[in-house]
Amino acid sequence: MDQGAQGAVAAGSGYLITHVEFPLYNYIMLHRHLTHQQFTLAAIDDVIARGKRQDWARLRRAALDDRLVLEKVLRVCQAHVADPYAQRYHFWKQYAERHLA
Repeated sequence: MDQGAQGAVAAGSGYLITHVEFPLYNYIMLHRHLTHQQFTLAAIDDVIARGKRQDWARLRRAALDDRLVLEKVLRVCQAHVADPYAQRYHFWKQYAERHLA
């Protein structure tokens, strides 16, 4: 394993438990659908679902700079608002609606 990564097998479970430490200042989440730093619908969905604060800040900046990104955020969120526990999507939907108005 890499330096800074530790792994252990949980007794009898067959699962590998891995703990990885990253320096906070050097952490950028690589989203699987984010190609060439463009916010596609899939990339926006990935950032909202799995992103950290820094990722959300990048999405927010892109949305404020480009109305098309803001419209895509709204479109992605509308597919998830039926789930009352999808709070991240509810937050971004409200944010997009307010800025599109």
